[in-house]
Amino acid sequence: MSDTQPSVPSEGTSVVHLFFHLGPLTDRAEVLAACEAAEGRGSQVVTAAMLGHKSDLCVMALSADQWDLRRLQTDLVAAGLELVDSYVSLTETSEYAQGVPDEMKQARLHPVLPPEGKPAFCFYPMSKRREVGANWFTLPYDERKELMYEHGASGRKFAGRVQQVVTGSTGTDDYEWGVTLFCEHPDDVKDVVYTMRFDQASALYGEFGPFYVGMVADPATVLDELGVG
Repeated sequence: MSDTQPSVPSEGTSVVHLFFHLGPLTDRAEVLAACEAAEGRGSQVVTAAMLGHKSDLCVMALSADQWDLRRLQTDLVAAGLELVDSYVSLTETSEYAQGVPDEMKQARLHPVLPPEGKPAFCFYPMSKRREVGANWFTLPYDERKELMYEHGASGRKFAGRVQQVVTGSTGTDDYEWGVTLFCEHPDDVKDVVYTMRFDQASALYGEFGPFYVGMVADPATVLDELGVG
C-alpha cells in the first residue's frame, strides 16, 4: 500500500459511478479481483449489467477515502475494461433536512448498498436551473424548502418499492447531484421519475443528464450475463 495522504470528506462518503464497455482483453479474474480488493479495503462495490448502448457494466463504489476509489478504477481499467463515462460525488444530507432524526441522517451519509430485493437500477445526474424567470438559486430559502418538501412527499409514495440515493456533486462533476435508484421492478423506475417530474422543484427548476439503466447482481453473475468467461 502506498503512503499517500488519505482524501477523506469531513462528513459522509466518497462515491464514484464507473461505466464500462467490455474490451477485447477484458479479464474476468482480474475484474473480480479488483472488486474483491476494493471491498477488502472497506469500500462498498455495487455492480450492474447495463441495458442499451451507453455502457455494458456499471461499478458504483463508496469509500471513506477517494484514493481507494482511484485504485479500484485503475485496477478495473488494467483488467481490460474500457471506461466510457463516470460520475464523482459525495453522500450528503440536504440543507432542507436538518431537522430529521440522526438515524435518517446517518442512513443518507452512510448507505448500505445494494438493498435486497431491488434489482432494477437507474442512475442519472441533475441540476437546478439558473434561467431568467426560473432561477432556483434566487428563490428565498423558505420557498425552496417548501418546494423540496413537496418533492420529498412524492418520493415517499414509493417507499418499499424504491430506494433513492442522492449524492452531492457541486464542484465534483458536471451536475449538482447524482441520483441512484434501486427498484423492485423496472417500471418502478419509470413511475417514480415520471411522478416526481410534476413537482414544481422538477417541473420548473430541474435539469436532467443522461439516464443509465440496468440490473444489479453480484460481480460474478454480472460478468456471466455479459459473457465474460
